[in-house]
Amino acid sequence: MFTHLTPIRAWLILAMVLLLTAAAYGPGLHGGFLFDDFANLPALGDSGPIDNWPAFWRYITSGTADPTGRPLTLLTFLLNARHWPTSPLPFKYSNLALHLFNGVLLYTLLVRLGQLLTHSRTARPYIAALIGTALWLLHPLLVSTTLYIVQREAMLPATCVLAGLLTWLQGRQHIAEGRSKLGIAYCVISLVFFTALGILSKANGALLPLYTLLIETVLLSKRQAIVSDAPRRLYCNIMQWLSVAPTAAVLLYLAYIGVHGMLSGGNASGRSWTYAQRLLTEPRIVMDYLSLLWLPRPFSSGLFNDQYIVSASLWHPMSTLTGLLAVSALIGYGYGVRRKHPALTLAILFFFAGHLMESTSIPLELYYEHRNYVPALLMFWPLGLWLADLRSMPVPKYILMAVLPLGLASMTYISAQIWGNEKEQALIWARINPDSPRAQTHAAQVEMENGAPRKALQRLEVALQKDPNEPQIALNMLGARCMTGGVSNEDIEAALTSMRTTSSMSSLFTHWFDRVLPIARDGSCPGFNLQDIRNVIDAGLQNPRLDAAGYQQDFIFARGRIALVDKKPDLALNDFTEALDRKIRPAVALKGAATLGMAGYPVQGLCLLDHYQHEQDKVVAPGIGMAMLHAWILKQQNYWPNEIDHLRQQLLADTKSEGSSYSFPSQCEGNTHR
Repeated sequence: MFTHLTPIRAWLILAMVLLLTAAAYGPGLHGGFLFDDFANLPALGDSGPIDNWPAFWRYITSGTADPTGRPLTLLTFLLNARHWPTSPLPFKYSNLALHLFNGVLLYTLLVRLGQLLTHSRTARPYIAALIGTALWLLHPLLVSTTLYIVQREAMLPATCVLAGLLTWLQGRQHIAEGRSKLGIAYCVISLVFFTALGILSKANGALLPLYTLLIETVLLSKRQAIVSDAPRRLYCNIMQWLSVAPTAAVLLYLAYIGVHGMLSGGNASGRSWTYAQRLLTEPRIVMDYLSLLWLPRPFSSGLFNDQYIVSASLWHPMSTLTGLLAVSALIGYGYGVRRKHPALTLAILFFFAGHLMESTSIPLELYYEHRNYVPALLMFWPLGLWLADLRSMPVPKYILMAVLPLGLASMTYISAQIWGNEKEQALIWARINPDSPRAQTHAAQVEMENGAPRKALQRLEVALQKDPNEPQIALNMLGARCMTGGVSNEDIEAALTSMRTTSSMSSLFTHWFDRVLPIARDGSCPGFNLQDIRNVIDAGLQNPRLDAAGYQQDFIFARGRIALVDKKPDLALNDFTEALDRKIRPAVALKGAATLGMAGYPVQGLCLLDHYQHEQDKVVAPGIGMAMLHAWILKQQNYWPNEIDHLRQQLLADTKSEGSSYSFPSQCEGNTHR
């Protein structure tokens, strides 16, 4: 059947695989936005629709993830919307289209590698490439990358890596055949241009040079050596400067982060674990990833892995040592069979190399499934090569060629159905992750939104017993209590305890505060009032683990909003001014002044603006990276002065309409925190 497979027929089969993949993902395209989507996509409308060049440049440089800000990812979001809020459907269609395109690139790369490995123009490289690509495209582990909109930032580096590897292979061939200038151009495009694009999508795009070194060392140096002296010297120089040097820089950076973090002692910033504990834990996690890849299942932990047990030592838990030994054994085995089974060696080393950036020393969250999107690219190619060798066991191999992709497609279809049903998704994730505070809180929120607050309350009570230091549980329990009759003193005390003892908050508090402030203001929840919210804020302010300027600013600003509800504008001004002083930022000054103005207190709003202008020299300049470029663009556009002037004119007009006048500082003395 496949023994006479032509390239054209192979492309037709690939088209069928792509259609099967699209069909398997279809049910998930109608899901909504989730979690980090709300932290990234609202930038599409932060300053109105992006329909002019100044707005475009402000948006494209606004990213805060990585020093680069991931502008290429932000740019692709503009293909789907130029404002916020918006529909998630175009974003999900684009993610799926990108996944399919990556499949086409992967197939092309695997065909090329297969031909270089086997020195063959027979059907085997095409069959192996089809199998390797199909198993990757259809794998259910990648559903949480493809259907999670914000993880386009994990998919674009794969596009850059695949395009870069194909371009590099072409450049290498040109150099080997004596076309030096063309070869240099291709290698520069690959190792400079595509590496840069990868980095501008996400930092792990910087690993492209390392991947070229692996392919060169494992696959090409012995089987496809460049024989002529001049081309070989030229190629070696290119690789030394464009592959070896960048790879060494990345490895040195990762080593520095790890060593410096361990020598500094204490927990990593905003984390509940140390650098040493992270480095002990990650081998276990990487082995979990391999288990998910080779023992696939339709349901996994999804986006919730905060319950993962951190390794305190090699013996606690015992799986720490076994995980470390397993990773070492796999790398050692891969090296040992490099001559006999180079494709297997390449797949193993490529996988571990792909995890260097996100699964070693950089203090990211411990576990996320989307981190396997690039590392798994070559994972199933060795299996494809074995199945494509039809000289032995042809019938069982033909059966496996059909069963494996169809089996993965069915699991992906089941998983996609869940991604298309937000309520069912939340409940399933909560069942799979009973010890995850995030999973239980998310499920409880969904239950409350769907008219089942008592179920939510039962869920949160169980979760709080396990994790009394988790404010996301205790604070959401207050909401569930309000929906089921009222809040007790014990509920308030649980919330205060969690705020005093938690080690991090993220954006949880702000979202919770926005929901409960109207409830406390209106008195619609028995036993819960504005003073209870103040007490929660004070508990957070007293927590030494939450002494970062950002946390403190959020707490104090919220306290000012409560003062406005109490119709105490001078007290609100004091709080807004104190919040601003914790970290001088024009956005905070504008937000506070606008809040005061909308509440009917334009004089206090003007006082806050004048206080900011008196203190604006204390604004901390951003470090090297996209934040610096963003600040420069705002300065070139005179953005903040224009915004402040516009708000000032509005507040002055409001003051005049009230029959009042304003002068600084006389009307503000005694009303601002100094």
